[in-house]
Amino acid sequence: MTGVQNFTGITERNYSEVAEKVAAELVSEYIKDETDEIILVYNYFRSALTQIMVYERILPIEPLAETGEESTPIDYLYEPTREAVLKKLLTNYVRVRVERAIEESLTSEHASRMTAMENATGNADDVIKKLTLLANKTRQSMITTELMDIVNGTEALRKGGAD
Repeated sequence: MTGVQNFTGITERNYSEVAEKVAAELVSEYIKDETDEIILVYNYFRSALTQIMVYERILPIEPLAETGEESTPIDYLYEPTREAVLKKLLTNYVRVRVERAIEESLTSEHASRMTAMENATGNADDVIKKLTLLANKTRQSMITTELMDIVNGTEALRKGGAD
């Protein structure tokens, strides 16, 4: 997976499995020094109207700031091995970050779709109102024309009958 990768077709049903596979592969490459850093690019959901493109570096993890206090390093005992524990922790960390990025992107997509559908519904309502008004005016014009024809016919008969 070295280099830029693009993933499509991710849904609410399969994103956890995708995140797990992606995380395992990314961490494997990172531990083998096949890649220097891992950057996620996704849409961050701020609101229904605002989504922001985010570039987020997730590995390497920035070290904590020094507190100024000196501490004695602790020699921990790792079971099974330090490398195995680190790989498992990194894989879980990356999986969670990838899942979050996917969730943010899916939420942003749904919000954009919802906003677009609301706008389309509003536009359709406006068109319906205009067409209804036009239909009513046309119908009223036809009724008026028919009434005028009847009145004119009646007048013609009345004038013709008076002769």
